[in-house]
Amino acid sequence: MTDASEVLFLGGRSGVGKSSVAAELHAQLSAAGVRHCVVEGDNLDLAYPPPWEHHLAERNLAAMWANYRALGYRRLIYTNTVSVQQVSALTAAMGDAPRVTAVLLTSSDATARTRLARREIGTAYDLHVQRSDAAARSLAATAPPSVHRIPTDDRTVADVAASVLALTGWATR
Repeated sequence: MTDASEVLFLGGRSGVGKSSVAAELHAQLSAAGVRHCVVEGDNLDLAYPPPWEHHLAERNLAAMWANYRALGYRRLIYTNTVSVQQVSALTAAMGDAPRVTAVLLTSSDATARTRLARREIGTAYDLHVQRSDAAARSLAATAPPSVHRIPTDDRTVADVAASVLALTGWATR
């Protein structure tokens, strides 16, 4: 394997299945003996008040990726709603000019609401639905043409993950 790194950015609205697909990719890659790591980008700057103006997510990604690289990891799965809109900033934070595969997972409003209702059982459900709908519209309008779009409606997580994995070529290298 080459020393060059590779990154898979998984983006999409809340409830589209980013975390589930990342977990399935992890399972499939692990079963195939493919060395990789997974970073849930939403956790890199989850704070109140939001520290976005300080680029905390990028700073934390830089620190985490440096640690993974030092241990020999070269493949990163990174999930975050808007990661496909922030490819330049995130790859710059990685610091090693990775080969990029960017995937926007999509779903209907009904599918996202059904999935969100399974996990958001408190007061945040309505806010999550509003943010999810707004993110879906924004991502559809602004994600660059280079971003692969993969629908998740009426598909199993394993099927979606297999489609994503095929785009990376990681299972064959």
